[in-house]
Amino acid sequence: MTADTQGFRWGVERRLEFIEFRLFWEGGVNRADIVDEFGVSVPQASKDLSLYQEHAAENIEYDRSQKRYFASDQFKPAFISLDADAYLGRLCATAPINEDLMGGARTMRVAAEQLPFPQRRIAPNVLRAMLTCVRDNHSIEILYQSMSASRPDPVWRRVSPHAFCSDGLRWHTRAFCHIDNQFKDFILSRCLDTRESNEPGASPASDSFWQSHFSVVLCPNPRLSPNQQAVIAQDYAMENGEGFVPVRRAMLYYFNKRLRLDVADRIDDAREAPVVVKNRAAFDVALAEAMR
Repeated sequence: MTADTQGFRWGVERRLEFIEFRLFWEGGVNRADIVDEFGVSVPQASKDLSLYQEHAAENIEYDRSQKRYFASDQFKPAFISLDADAYLGRLCATAPINEDLMGGARTMRVAAEQLPFPQRRIAPNVLRAMLTCVRDNHSIEILYQSMSASRPDPVWRRVSPHAFCSDGLRWHTRAFCHIDNQFKDFILSRCLDTRESNEPGASPASDSFWQSHFSVVLCPNPRLSPNQQAVIAQDYAMENGEGFVPVRRAMLYYFNKRLRLDVADRIDDAREAPVVVKNRAAFDVALAEAMR
């Protein structure tokens, strides 16, 4: 971003960001867009457009026939960061609309959809109790249903939660287990109830696997063709054929599973595991230590 936004009031800055967002991502902007989004008056919307032109004149062009502003060929962001993933996420979150009236011309809206996954049900009272424990540095008893063969029934166990993490499919709490006397992950949807908040166990600072990171070095699967490897390197934003991903050591197991790194060398079709771990030996040591 190149514009100095320090002198703008918060509301003005948000509207300038909106103007630029619409210019780049939505194909254009007019006064009605600003009025609809922020509930300001038409004169105020005109002032906002004029202010944007003062600070980023090279970015914006006006089409009199459509009565709409468009991004110029010289466009460079002045108020926003261009994040394609964030925009696609916003598209998915927007209610589907078939058509939109833009400056008098009907324009098809862009459709986007994310693959739905079964939702894990987390009891609100359980999460609220755990959040309170984290804030107050307390422990709490949870009625936990383990998948362990040795614990087929729910068991009350005292834990001291200090953080939450997601593997993309389910949420866990990172907590000190007073039964096993170590820090572990507990799946929130398997916490059936809570009771009896009390003094904490080990300090969160003692959770070394949560506090430290391991830099995973990814590279394209060498069993792919040279051109396929090149596009995978581009796909994963690698430089010189390598991508560095800092991962909390406590979350290496989930990282390993989600990217199928654990089976990359055993899958017959390399396309199903397009990336592999380049620093595999160090990665395996760090993973084994974190899973003790």
